[in-house]
Amino acid sequence: MALTGAVRVTGSGQAPAPPRGPRRGDGRAASAFLLPGAIGFVAFTAFPILASLVMSFYDWPVLGTPDFIGLANFTELFTTDPVFKTALLNTAVFVLLYVPVNIVVSMSLAVWISPRIVGRRYYRVLFFVPAVTPMVGNAVVFGLLYTPRGLIDSVFQTLFGVGAPNFLGSSTWALPAVVLMSVWQGFGYNLLVFSAALDAVPPSLTEAAAIDGAGPVRQFFSVVLPLLSPSLFFATVLTLISSFQVFVQPYILTGGGPGNSTTTLVMYLYQSGFQNFRLGFASAIAWVLFVIIMVLTAVQFLGQKKWVHYDQ
Repeated sequence: MALTGAVRVTGSGQAPAPPRGPRRGDGRAASAFLLPGAIGFVAFTAFPILASLVMSFYDWPVLGTPDFIGLANFTELFTTDPVFKTALLNTAVFVLLYVPVNIVVSMSLAVWISPRIVGRRYYRVLFFVPAVTPMVGNAVVFGLLYTPRGLIDSVFQTLFGVGAPNFLGSSTWALPAVVLMSVWQGFGYNLLVFSAALDAVPPSLTEAAAIDGAGPVRQFFSVVLPLLSPSLFFATVLTLISSFQVFVQPYILTGGGPGNSTTTLVMYLYQSGFQNFRLGFASAIAWVLFVIIMVLTAVQFLGQKKWVHYDQ
């Protein structure tokens, strides 16, 4: 039954208990739940980051006594080390090729897999499979496709009567070949992001644009694409960060060759630290890469105010 006024009672005649406020001991209980995660963060994230910063100022061999050398590692990187400059250039070229191609391919396929397509869920699974398969296995398969007398070379012989370029043995073709394999490996994740964003676009907006005389292309660029800008920003940031950290693809396909034409910053970091055993020098490379990624990410976040629209 109900009493007159603002308070209602239950069927038993008792008023519901007011919400419980914080009590003594709640903070200790919360800390206990947070402690395992905090220990893991400190042990496996915060401490290694700080340790690598300290090591970058040392000549730190794997065996032996570290020797403090200040900024000598960074000075060597930017003045006397030609491999670092080549690796930096290769990484920049990889990013400039990979990021736009990945975004365009994933966006185009997401638009194509519209609700009007029969079996769109199966296409989503099909296109997402490369993103969840082992990258090493994919690189090995692409290595077999790229080799002379492989599948690509056979197709060239059949269609054009000439052999395909030696993709992995040519300093001109090796990096584009790595980019192509990387796009095939990584576009599926962004495709799902864009596909979900497209499903959230109200059909009434495109219908209104069609009534006003806008064609499909004009509808996409004037109506749909602005609504996809938050998802586009998210995908671009993550894709840019991951592309600067490329390692497995060139390591398996070319080993950084021919010469140093596919050596990236992370690969050079690996070679310096775990092949040449210069841990301090490798830490300096890691911090240069960290600063580059942080600066570019900050620029993206500052620039989003001009083109990302969160209100629909």
